[in-house]
Amino acid sequence: MNDATIGAAVVYEVNLDVDGSIEGQYRAWLRVHVEEMLALPGFIDAHVFDVVDPAPAEGRITICTHYRLSDIAALQAYFERHAPRLRADGLARFGGRFAASRRVLLAQSAHD
Repeated sequence: MNDATIGAAVVYEVNLDVDGSIEGQYRAWLRVHVEEMLALPGFIDAHVFDVVDPAPAEGRITICTHYRLSDIAALQAYFERHAPRLRADGLARFGGRFAASRRVLLAQSAHD
């Protein structure tokens, strides 16, 4: 990322705490879900991370997903038009066996 693109860099972070007994099914669903997200206007790419520190509670896994977007307007459009449907799908499949928290990050500088 160079200085010209910093102002437009938006990261939508989703942190997931998942029951370890559904890990395989959840990861399979998450792969498809990420592809659905990337098909939406303004979504550029995504990175899915296993969280190792802090360590997840026993019997749980923690996953952090970063979606990079072209601008804040694309994220707002996602929240208004797509988030309810996409979030409902995960809830319908996995109910209370996972929890999600979210943050929005705006880039202030980049260092290569």
